[in-house]
Amino acid sequence: MRNVLPTALAGLLLAGCSAPRPAPPKAAPPKAAPAKAPRAARLGFTIQAGAFAKVENASRLADLLQSRGLDAVYYAAQPGLYRVRFGDFPSREAARARAEALRAAGVIQEFYLVAPEEPPMARPAPREARGLRANLADTARSYLGVPYLWGGTTSRGFDCSGLAMAVYRLNGLQLPRNSREQFEAGARVAEPEVGDLVFFATGRRGEVSHVGIYVGDDVFIHAPGRGRRIARERLGDPYFRERYLGARTFLE
Repeated sequence: MRNVLPTALAGLLLAGCSAPRPAPPKAAPPKAAPAKAPRAARLGFTIQAGAFAKVENASRLADLLQSRGLDAVYYAAQPGLYRVRFGDFPSREAARARAEALRAAGVIQEFYLVAPEEPPMARPAPREARGLRANLADTARSYLGVPYLWGGTTSRGFDCSGLAMAVYRLNGLQLPRNSREQFEAGARVAEPEVGDLVFFATGRRGEVSHVGIYVGDDVFIHAPGRGRRIARERLGDPYFRERYLGARTFLE
């Protein structure tokens, strides 16, 4: 963003018959600092539950937690093993109390409390050292092949903005729920970096209606539509190039 500084107006002060003396130069106002990206809000403590060999079982748990007002997402902890992550609690004690209540109600069994500073998705520490952007890209790739479901944010499927929200959530960050809110909340960037969101107008009105997660090398990952699965696409593809509205970042 360009900073436009107001032009200083110099004036002469006259006092009686004395010679005019130029006014002392005014100090230029300090330049405004460049705008920073509105960093996505950090999640607090979350709860991790389940160890399912079938994704359908992780789906049912995530759906049940959603019905109880808890933001829940599933992820592949390792090949053939699925877990569910949910909640946003200000302290370990608050998270433990809710988890114990859910266990007493028979909703979950064993659980693990995830601190905000822990590595994303409970992966080994070396992955954390790669940086948040690389972690976001890896998380997006872990969903390749999951079926689309409009409005879905659980393992039964994801709509486009729900996928973006889940990927960020599994890395400890909160995003707005729908693509228009995500577009308006993020900071505009000329060229996306890994982990940024890319937006498209796929409807007739030319408004934001679709979002993907940029993973580098002109590639983004998105939930394409009903009957299809989460997939990779290229920004340079004619269809997406014609409908591209720009990129937004939530990362500093």
